[in-house]
Amino acid sequence: SVNAVAVTEDGKRAISGSYDNTLKVWDLTNGKEQFTLNGHTSSVNAVAVTEDGKWAISGSYDNTLKVWDLTTRKKQFTLKGHSSSVNAVAVTADGKRAISGSDDNTLKVWDLLSGNVMASFTGESPIACCAIAPDGVTIVAGDESGRVYFLRLEGVEELT
Repeated sequence: SVNAVAVTEDGKRAISGSYDNTLKVWDLTNGKEQFTLNGHTSSVNAVAVTEDGKWAISGSYDNTLKVWDLTTRKKQFTLKGHSSSVNAVAVTADGKRAISGSDDNTLKVWDLLSGNVMASFTGESPIACCAIAPDGVTIVAGDESGRVYFLRLEGVEELT
């Protein structure tokens, strides 16, 4: 099954994440597959793409996130820190941070330049979805029990 999709800002490509542990990059002008990204060891549950269309970030049942360079078609690095399946991923408009939600009840904010966790929040239930506002500091997340969390990063400059 296909578990997640994202479309580049320019509308030229789609990236799909699947139960077969892969991501596929599709050309939206002709509907054909351009290439496949391999590296996860379990189902890909979530995918996001940077606004410039250069990087894709995927979350997997293997408890990791992977950052992919869509130009070179290679994995840049792996983000480790969740202790259970990663269900959701979002990326800031400037492409410098990613947010991930997991079955371990945590939401993590990642610095994509260093690969480090900038902040972590623990919810009451597994985090099922997340989004980040255009300001780059307001985060909204939903958990499996029906709660919606409104979070704000402190000590981080808003994007203007």
